Amino acid sequence: MLNLTEMGRNARAAFQKISLATHSQRLAALHILHDGLLSAEAEILAANEIDVRASQANGNAPAFIDRLTLNPKRLKAIANDLMTLIQAEDPLGKETDHRTLANGISLCRRTVPLGVMGVIYESRPNVTMDVAGLCIKTGNAAILRGGSDNLNSNLALMKVVKQALDKAGLPTDTVQLIDNTDRKYIGELLKLHEYLDLIIPRGGANLHRLCRENSIIPVITGGIGVCHLFVDETADLSAAIPLIRNAKIQKPSACNALDTVLVHETVAAEFLPALVNTLAQDGVSFRAEPLAMQALTNLTQASILPATEQDFSTEWLDLILGLKVVSNIEEAIAHIQAHSTHHSDGILSDNHSNIEIFVNEVDSAAVFVNADTRFNDGAQFGLGAEVAVSTQRLHVRGPMGLPELTSYKWVVRGDYAIRQ
Repeated sequence: MLNLTEMGRNARAAFQKISLATHSQRLAALHILHDGLLSAEAEILAANEIDVRASQANGNAPAFIDRLTLNPKRLKAIANDLMTLIQAEDPLGKETDHRTLANGISLCRRTVPLGVMGVIYESRPNVTMDVAGLCIKTGNAAILRGGSDNLNSNLALMKVVKQALDKAGLPTDTVQLIDNTDRKYIGELLKLHEYLDLIIPRGGANLHRLCRENSIIPVITGGIGVCHLFVDETADLSAAIPLIRNAKIQKPSACNALDTVLVHETVAAEFLPALVNTLAQDGVSFRAEPLAMQALTNLTQASILPATEQDFSTEWLDLILGLKVVSNIEEAIAHIQAHSTHHSDGILSDNHSNIEIFVNEVDSAAVFVNADTRFNDGAQFGLGAEVAVSTQRLHVRGPMGLPELTSYKWVVRGDYAIRQ
């Protein structure tokens, strides 16, 4: 039986030590972690293969299995993210907002680690290494709870993490894994307010709802993306098609993959058939509202079904794309406001006025202008790994990298000053 209270106590003790570690100590651990990850490739991939085969046997969806799967290319990408963290500037100890008051007192803000995080995630073994790397770099601690589907992968990855921390002389409880997949431990984790400062769920809507409704610790949600691109009447249509294709098919199981294309009515008859013909060759099927269906009447080779209202609120995580024709930018924005999860939404346009209206009015964590929604990612933003993509306002939005995993304290200096 796991004792989560003890794990929480150990995480808090580890945080108190790693938060005081020098940058060189933390860098040493990251270098060891980077090298250890690559050295343990065979062991990690063998463990992951066990998880993948079990998931296939259980009949899980292809998108689920894709998120679960590791391979040499993906391990190398994780290692590259660790190297980005190594090369990044130390986020701790930065002093800003220097000021001197009339009474002679001087003030500044100094960046400090955020604390101890509880991270709950499903079918994403890369999260284990992302969180470990970010915690080491930022002097934070974490308790991880992965799913039953990725337990073997997580155990293999955690072995590398523990070895790196130990070799660097840092507390091995800086990153801990709940290695029992009984769901009761999620409920217990959500109550460890004495030791945890933050809960981050990475999974579906049900997991987010569970955490919001049951946690007595602040929760940052994100990672659910119903993502849109609006093609206005001035867009370069020939450039828009390969961009949309990549946003849809490069990794359809990702939260920043495209779900809906909105097309201005004046270009719909020309653009939609060309788009559908192109994406159908990649195995994409479509959900089209009536005006979009009219533009696609003569297409017989593509799989096109009438869209329901619920379809436009669905994060597909699959090779399915919603299509809708709109009469103007206001209608496009209204549709996004009604269906977006505030993750990644964009406009393809050469009209500066439309672009500014869209950027000002679309309230998403990342708003894209003539760019692929798949860019909403910590590594793509040059942040290295990320612990999540936050879609809420407190305390951060978008990819949570190094700056987002710090807080600050006021440092007040005086000459034996007394308040009058």
